[in-house]
Amino acid sequence: MKEIMIGLGTCGISAGGLEVMKTVKEAVKERNLEVEVKETGCMGNCYAEVLLEYFDGKDRFLYSRVTSEKARKIVEEHVLKGNPLRDSLISVGDVADQIDFFKNQERIVLKNCGRIDPTSIDEYLACDGYAAIRKVLGEYTPAQVVDIVKESGLRGRGGAGFPTGLKWQLALQAPGNKKYVICNADEGDPGAFMDRSVLEGNPHAVIEGMIIAAYAIGADEGYIYVRAEYPKAIERLRTALHDCTRKGFLGEGIFDTDFTFNLKIKEGAGAFVCGEETALMASIEGKRGMPRIRPPFPAQKGLWGKPTNINNVETLANVPFILLNGARAFNRFGTEKSAGTKVFALAGKVKHSGLAEVPMGITIHDIVFKIGGGIKQDKKFKAVQMGGPSGGCIPARMADLKIDYDELKKTGAIMGSGGMIVLDEDTCMVDLAKYFLTFTQNESCGKCTFCRIGTKRMLEILERICDGQGKESDMDLLEDLANQIITTSLCGLGQSAPNPVLTTLKYFRNEYEDHIIHKKCTAHSCPSLVTYTIDPDKCTGCTLCARKCPTDAITGDKKKPHVLDPSLCIKCGNCYDACNFDAVIRT
Repeated sequence: MKEIMIGLGTCGISAGGLEVMKTVKEAVKERNLEVEVKETGCMGNCYAEVLLEYFDGKDRFLYSRVTSEKARKIVEEHVLKGNPLRDSLISVGDVADQIDFFKNQERIVLKNCGRIDPTSIDEYLACDGYAAIRKVLGEYTPAQVVDIVKESGLRGRGGAGFPTGLKWQLALQAPGNKKYVICNADEGDPGAFMDRSVLEGNPHAVIEGMIIAAYAIGADEGYIYVRAEYPKAIERLRTALHDCTRKGFLGEGIFDTDFTFNLKIKEGAGAFVCGEETALMASIEGKRGMPRIRPPFPAQKGLWGKPTNINNVETLANVPFILLNGARAFNRFGTEKSAGTKVFALAGKVKHSGLAEVPMGITIHDIVFKIGGGIKQDKKFKAVQMGGPSGGCIPARMADLKIDYDELKKTGAIMGSGGMIVLDEDTCMVDLAKYFLTFTQNESCGKCTFCRIGTKRMLEILERICDGQGKESDMDLLEDLANQIITTSLCGLGQSAPNPVLTTLKYFRNEYEDHIIHKKCTAHSCPSLVTYTIDPDKCTGCTLCARKCPTDAITGDKKKPHVLDPSLCIKCGNCYDACNFDAVIRT
């Protein structure tokens, strides 16, 4: 059967995927073509959305940046007449052989994303879906399942990298007849979209992983805690749960055994702190999402006081592959202490943004340049920010660093959930630290004094530095406050909130000194430290800068040099961007 698949993850929808889908369906219907039109999730190369793949019964043709107009042309020329649109094609056949973005990837979690219809349980079943849980129930005891996961070397993909098998073992050994499993899909890091894309593109893999986890620890009930800001993910999860229940993969007597497991969705209200395990459980219980002291750990006393196992989306999506193919199939990738693959959300000043699943041990350089295609406009690569607000900045001079949990920790950054924001020469590292600290300060639940007030004091210092009012003693004060916040905070939010500041101080101290001592922002990002003037010898009087100025700070006659009044200038930079003659000088 010929088919057309259109990428309708959040990225595809944002790029106009729904309009493309509507156009394709209309064109196919008008011409009475025997072609099935289906939706799929994000393939990963978000930079090329809207993606449309046409399967003619023999080959797969992948089109990029498809508009409604181009979609109609694809149907009329390629589907109807057999003439591919070569100028829009990015691959024919296997994308891994033809597109640089995919050549260095190893896809386990993302294998089916962008390849199957996420709303169809039958398509998941056709890709060995639910074969792992069927095998588990027929061949393994719970303890054997735990041993296989331990042998695989799978570590938690949500941040700290705690060994998943050990976590399951603790929950299995905890006494009690009632236990829970929870999927943490409260992805809140700025620039991170791994979990969202997996839930949108392959929700059944996560559900199957949860069923296996439930069997392994002896749980009969579970929750998927997902952000309410992910409506498409929630919609596809609801469809998947309904279909699983209908087919008997959830509920009583799964696969004709005495194993029972029920699963519910809990929508979170968007609090970043609810990504922390104990705050998440409090939220499910209907309480305010605030962390509590550990121990006791969730494996001993979790949801409603019962033993509970919590893993994030990516961790659980790896589980079916491991149980179906064996531990060795997973840990043949990666390093000795960081086995398998890791999904990264590649964003920022990189040419090819999107999702990349790579073997642990790959270098930062290979991700940025071989997969990401390098820096936009071929500007100078400056750093990557990894691990979200809890992570840190790694400078370009360390680009040959192999990415695994232990190596990243040595730099002061962390793996986190997999956000990787690429920074170029125009990024002010002081301003970046201020941005992330603003986020964590706003998201602090306020329970701990040092997290609540300490991050506020650090933020005030950074704001003062960016405004040109900093003092040399501020750098030592920032480090002192950071260390106290790390030492005294209750949960991971406070314990890691200073990381962006500490790593920028460590690797980019010269930029702090420029702001404080020389009153200059070399990246020209801090308005208070930037000055704009017009060179009369270069100004042609084209008036373009004056027309772009929102405050009428630029005056002058046509074809004569213009003048900029600094008292009216708001440092927006519109004049600098508009000038075609390098007459506007930014210092």
